[in-house]
Amino acid sequence: MVRRMLRQGFFAALCGFALALAGCSLDAKGDAAKAVAGFLAAAKADDTTAFEAALDRPALRIDLRDQLAALAKSSGLDVNGGPSEFAMDRMITPQLVRRAEAGTGLPDAPTADQIAPALKTVEKGKVCLQDAAKTRCLLTFAKSGKAWRLVGMQATDHPPRP
Repeated sequence: MVRRMLRQGFFAALCGFALALAGCSLDAKGDAAKAVAGFLAAAKADDTTAFEAALDRPALRIDLRDQLAALAKSSGLDVNGGPSEFAMDRMITPQLVRRAEAGTGLPDAPTADQIAPALKTVEKGKVCLQDAAKTRCLLTFAKSGKAWRLVGMQATDHPPRP
């Protein structure tokens, strides 16, 4: 009888632990969805202060530079060092984010609840907002401290990023 109670207690504790772990994952995705919704709203409103606060500009420059260099290389061009920081900064605009958002199939001014299903966990502390077909990442966000920041975005249609 005692053995049976211990087994049931162990099973209940194991179930509780599994639920707690699942809740942590959902909470992180929900947290990211709220941040993404705020970022998209800032881009839509051309709120430069909020837009800049949600960027990891150095990481975003590297991501864009790598994509453009790969595109040039696939076209047979060798761009030594890739585009300049000035050129990268000119690309990182609310307009480009709005163009990427248009490919998600989300409604105009989406809520966190509408964004959450379109998010894909890429790795721990990193999510991406997928296109409508869920075949590629359009905007990638990473948790930095307590905030989610944009660290990557699809610059071109080629080559597609997973």
